Amino acid sequence: MEKIFTEEFILNIFKETEALLNGHFKLSSGYHSDTYLQCAKVMQYPELNSILSSLIASHFKSDNINLVIGPAIGGITLAYEVARKLGARSIFAERSGQERKMSFRRGFKINKNDTILIVEDVITTGGSIKEIIELLNSEGINISGVASIVDRSNGSVKLHSKQVSLLHISAPKYEPDKCPLCEKNIPIDTPGSKFV
Repeated sequence: MEKIFTEEFILNIFKETEALLNGHFKLSSGYHSDTYLQCAKVMQYPELNSILSSLIASHFKSDNINLVIGPAIGGITLAYEVARKLGARSIFAERSGQERKMSFRRGFKINKNDTILIVEDVITTGGSIKEIIELLNSEGINISGVASIVDRSNGSVKLHSKQVSLLHISAPKYEPDKCPLCEKNIPIDTPGSKFV
């Protein structure tokens, strides 16, 4: 029997791998939240990575994607696997310099005629993807779409006309100076990589 990959099925993957966390977290965006999705705990299982990547790739099969880009760190493994499913090349952007801006390093080259898909593990504000889009737009390079495993904004963050997320959730996010969890003196955790 063929599995039906609903949002409930994907949410259960996060629960079963203990990747859906509750507490007090500083997100990569700088916001605070009581909910954190640690995609690395899902992506450590190649078979789950393969399922999620296949689901993303299925939305872009007819787009002739030849380059998949992911922001480091969360998008690297996902970009690689989605690219493999699409028969494309995979690269990543990473933060560098004193301003910690996204850039392409390590000799990665992007051609003006590349057909590009940008993928990310979790979208909260879309900041990393926006930086990549700005980098590509400044070079006059076309982007065919954006995809993520999880959209924490529940669809309110629009980054591209063709944007796909496998799981939409509405998780609260708070400005650090207006965080009710901080007001209760609940210890904060910073599980992401941006602030390391």
